[in-house]
Amino acid sequence: MRQVVLFPGEDGFWVAEVPSLPGCVSQGASKDEALQSIREAIEAYVVSLEEDGLPVPEETYDTMVIAV
Repeated sequence: MRQVVLFPGEDGFWVAEVPSLPGCVSQGASKDEALQSIREAIEAYVVSLEEDGLPVPEETYDTMVIAV
C-alpha cells in the first residue's frame, strides 16, 4: 500500500506522485485516470527494484491538511 499525492497540473491534467518512491510520478486527464496510471507506475517501479536486487523503500510518508 502506498500513499499518493494527487494534484492538478499546470496543463489541466491530474498529477499523481508517490513520495515514498522517489521519481514515481504519473498523470491523467481525470483523477481516475491519474490513479489508474499511478497504480501501474507503482507496480512497474517495485518490479524494477526487485529485478535489480534493490530494496523496496518502506511506506513512511504521512500527510496532514493544515488550514491557514
